[in-house]
Amino acid sequence: MDVLTALRADSGVVCAVGAGGKKTTLYALADRAADRRDGTLPVVTATVRIPIFDPQVDRVEVTEDPAAAVEAAASAGDTGPLGVVPEREGSDRYRGYDPSVVGEVADVDGVGPVLVKADGARTRLFKAPGDREPQLPTCADTVVPIASARAVGKPLADDHVHRPERVAELTGLRPGDRIRADDVASVLASRRGGLSGVPDGATPVPLVNMVDDESLRAVGEEIAAGVLDRTDAVSRVVLARMNAPDPVVDVVE
Repeated sequence: MDVLTALRADSGVVCAVGAGGKKTTLYALADRAADRRDGTLPVVTATVRIPIFDPQVDRVEVTEDPAAAVEAAASAGDTGPLGVVPEREGSDRYRGYDPSVVGEVADVDGVGPVLVKADGARTRLFKAPGDREPQLPTCADTVVPIASARAVGKPLADDHVHRPERVAELTGLRPGDRIRADDVASVLASRRGGLSGVPDGATPVPLVNMVDDESLRAVGEEIAAGVLDRTDAVSRVVLARMNAPDPVVDVVE
């Protein structure tokens, strides 16, 4: 299955949260949306800090009025992907917009999808959100909670997990305990974990990333089954290797 279809990221506002490949996922979706050449302009943005991503898109506009910048690009026939951010912070990252601004971008004719980084994870493989996370716009159509299959078997520690104390609260793990597939499923399926703050009407589609071989596929299938067993809010879990030319490994429903 095409990754845009699998993740319900063909159009609308698509927000990536969690850990283990958010940025890779957003850039891959943007590239594939641009490749469709269907007259719409894919946009990459953020509601939190995001590392400099100019090489991953056609160009980045640093602007306090992203809707105007996007409208100008769409009217000019740009096929993108286009990045929009409010300002640069230091040498290595941009700041993100207030979530309400994302809706203004999404309302521009000829735009879609709008791909949003909505929390941070400090390059870890797995996380549970903090009190102020994620920063999801109320207009979100799809929320993609992400975890890496490679987190399974790792110890619950800062080296691999962002906010390990939060993961411990949701799973009963203690610091240093080995993370199980069941633990990843528990966090992804939790309203205090992967489903935290998902707006009414938005569709959550969890993604198990870094499914790079058959053993990790088995891990991913176990995580997916655990998520589907735990919540009726999720109807599919996507297994993928988002850095591959053909990212989708399986769609578990």
